[in-house]
Amino acid sequence: MDFEGVAKLLDAISKFVGTLVWPALIIFVLARYRNGFKEFCETLTEFSLKGGGFEASAKRTKAEASAALIAASVAHQEAGATPETVAKDAKAAAVAVEAVTLRTIRRARKANVLWVDDRPNNNNNERQALEALGINFVISTSTDDAIAKMQRQKFDAIISDMGRPPDSRAGYTLLDKIRKSGDETPFIIYAGSRDAEHVAESRRHGAMGCTNRPDELFDYVLSALERRS
Repeated sequence: MDFEGVAKLLDAISKFVGTLVWPALIIFVLARYRNGFKEFCETLTEFSLKGGGFEASAKRTKAEASAALIAASVAHQEAGATPETVAKDAKAAAVAVEAVTLRTIRRARKANVLWVDDRPNNNNNERQALEALGINFVISTSTDDAIAKMQRQKFDAIISDMGRPPDSRAGYTLLDKIRKSGDETPFIIYAGSRDAEHVAESRRHGAMGCTNRPDELFDYVLSALERRS
């Protein structure tokens, strides 16, 4: 069974047996087809070039992005999360990808995003979801390195964590420096909180906002690309 067939089967099963089985289904698919996702990604460009058509390619692109974003949502669950919470967050991830349009994908395939995090492997699934749309990422692990990279290359958006040793507010340190220089590149804080006061603070510094949810990060990035188009 190909990936699209698996997706349709899961959709039919989930509608039949209800939302409580969502977490088990997600975990099963991610475990069972983990290697297939990588192969699927590698063949995506080939599929497009062989005349599958942009719309058909976009459909597969969204399927891959959805799988990766659901994986990110499941991985970010706190200990003790209920099946209902896991299912709700997984559904939110799927909805975020479903809202992607062909225009968005065309824009994403031209985009370069700087991701600043001293532990980049923690965000592999989130990156995979956005890379599925065609976004190219440049990774940086420090404030100084990020600024150096920005001096060499223009970016459509910047994602940053908050604390990077020895600076517990490194995200704001970077943001304040680039805003002071006159750079208005859309900036998103992806850290441990999405509390209203932290969102407000991030916006006072000049960010689009801050979040700890993969689906909201996904939406922020695509909104940033729309701003730059």
